[in-house]
Amino acid sequence: MSNIPETGRTQRVQIRLIILQVLVFSLLLTLGGRLWYLQIRNGREYTDEARSNHVQQVVQPAVRGSILDARGVPLADNETRLVVSASRTDLLKMDDDGKGVLTRLADVLDMKPKDVFDKVRLCDAKTPQPCWNGSPYQPIPVTDEATTQQALQIRERAEDFPGITAEPTAVRRYASPGKANTAQVLGYLSPVTDEEITKAQKTNSPYLRSDQVGRSGLERTYDKELRGKAGVTRYEVDNLGRVIGQAKNDEAKPGSSVVTSIDARVQAVAEYELNEAMKTARKTFDKNTDQNYKADSGAVVVMEAKTGRVVAMASNPDYDPNAWVGGISGKDYARMTSKKSNYPLLNRAIQGQAAPGSIFKVVSTAASVRAGYPFDGRYNCGSSYSADGQVYKNFESQSHGPITLGQALEVSCDTVFYALGHQQWQKDGGLQPKKNPKDWFFKTAHQFGLGKETGIDLPNEVTGRVPDRQWKKDFWKANKDAWCKQGKQWPKKKDFGTVLAHENCLEGMKLHAYDAINYSIGQGDTLVTPIQMATIYAAISNGGTLYDPTVGKAVISPDGKNVRWIEPHSHGKLPASAKTLKEMEGALAGVATRGTAAWRFGGWPQDKIPMHAKTGTAEVYGKQTTSWFATYTKDYSIVMTISQGGTGSGASGPAVRNIYDAIYGLDDSGKQDLKKALLPTPQKSLPKIQHDGSIDAPTIKPYAPNSQKAPEEQTLAAVLGRRD
Repeated sequence: MSNIPETGRTQRVQIRLIILQVLVFSLLLTLGGRLWYLQIRNGREYTDEARSNHVQQVVQPAVRGSILDARGVPLADNETRLVVSASRTDLLKMDDDGKGVLTRLADVLDMKPKDVFDKVRLCDAKTPQPCWNGSPYQPIPVTDEATTQQALQIRERAEDFPGITAEPTAVRRYASPGKANTAQVLGYLSPVTDEEITKAQKTNSPYLRSDQVGRSGLERTYDKELRGKAGVTRYEVDNLGRVIGQAKNDEAKPGSSVVTSIDARVQAVAEYELNEAMKTARKTFDKNTDQNYKADSGAVVVMEAKTGRVVAMASNPDYDPNAWVGGISGKDYARMTSKKSNYPLLNRAIQGQAAPGSIFKVVSTAASVRAGYPFDGRYNCGSSYSADGQVYKNFESQSHGPITLGQALEVSCDTVFYALGHQQWQKDGGLQPKKNPKDWFFKTAHQFGLGKETGIDLPNEVTGRVPDRQWKKDFWKANKDAWCKQGKQWPKKKDFGTVLAHENCLEGMKLHAYDAINYSIGQGDTLVTPIQMATIYAAISNGGTLYDPTVGKAVISPDGKNVRWIEPHSHGKLPASAKTLKEMEGALAGVATRGTAAWRFGGWPQDKIPMHAKTGTAEVYGKQTTSWFATYTKDYSIVMTISQGGTGSGASGPAVRNIYDAIYGLDDSGKQDLKKALLPTPQKSLPKIQHDGSIDAPTIKPYAPNSQKAPEEQTLAAVLGRRD
């Protein structure tokens, strides 16, 4: 018999198989235990580590689009600077974390090594500036002011500077062509905020922490169009921050260009003439305050009458928007926001509010006609007007006898409008108003567009103020506690402030006779902005259409193929018939030919280019008078104002005349030379942008007046000039 089992295996083979099975089961048990340990017991730890191997995005900002004037002259564009940057990813791979490279770089850039080290360190709660608060995977700028020689040294000695790049980079530039600063219109850029970064994280154009965004002016209004689309490079990194691969790469797309209606040549003239007018006013003696006029601020607007497009807009004091490029210094920021510098960041053309004085009388004239007073009726222009025991004098107590409304505009007769405003107040019930008073003077002002924004495409426009019955009530509610507290000191104290507070506490909610009388000539609590008045006078010129003023004219794609026009839009019609507008136009032409502005338009070619004007001198409690000068032709309206500058025709008149002379190419005698005319008709066409983004823009020369009166002559004229 055989001792071999039926399986054919010997006992030794059987033992070996059992041992092998034990080993296999032991290995499987060990492997299962290890898998349990890794996946169950320590699963969360390894899951977290795996998650830390993720994709990091590095954003390449797009080249910002240009802001161009109507003929294609760059007002804001980009200039190329040599930027030296360091890659932290490359530096950290070195044994000394790149300290040697950065030390050599500091020597080439004439910087201290510590300054370079600080530039490339990452910001956190404990790290003070300077430090880098952007992505650690993005090249970190060390300087944007490298010279060509420094850049060449870095690039030629690349083996000594691993991880260091010296590349030309686009940086914002405000060109000031022909010395046209255009600061408040253009605005400026400043660093993006954390909130903006978070909001844009999941968009197709995220921000870098080092990005600059529009904060005011056109830079803010059209920021989305100008900014373009940022490029994104995605890197796969491990939990230690080491790059282990590159994923999808999206190229940056440059921003579009914004073509404006601004003409840089006219802008330069407007800025120059406004500044000169203010300088001259400061040399002029104010006999009411026994000192020279302060002329502390001013603004001028040049607008196309038929479209509402802004050709020039100047505000003084102004600032250099280039100060914001690359980050503004604390000293410059303090200067721009200080009371001492009178807040140059304010665009006084849309944010400056003042009583309009006599340029408001076009509103009162239209209101009077609507209230039933004939334009050609006879109204007494006496030297004074009495009401409720008070005497309201005509300017310099002049008397012209019975005159029409048109003649009242020409000679700027206050007493005619005093009487009309007072009579209408009485018809509406006086201190005890009717249930539904007509309020023609207030309703007409609102319909002229006052008391609300014009809709201009610039941020932070203010509304001005129409002090009607509702405003009086609201203002009283807001101030009655303070008035009543101060008014309790009466009659022990009888100074002006205490007496006024006592009266306002008791009856500040009522519309008084003196409110209506002062309001009729643009005084009292009425406030307007230069852009509002330019819009109104443009509407009188074009037949009654109130346009939303616009500075942007078109948005053009980087390759010039796509053009989006920014069309003019109307926000209403003047509340006056065609007949009334024609009669008012005749009166305003009379202001320029024989009225209060005639001495400023001597020799003007009225038969070829009809001029219409209205002067204004607004009195402000505690301050010197505000100068206003509002004008229009068939092409343009121009409004200038100078705070504490004197009379309208005396302070602002010469400057406005000089702007018109430059636009139409006129000499002092009124002879026209079209070769010298800057813009005899409004610009209609757009500049052509080539496929590569280039523009064949004309060169702008600085404004040089052909002839000007001597400062002494202008000063004397301002003193002896006709009052408004």
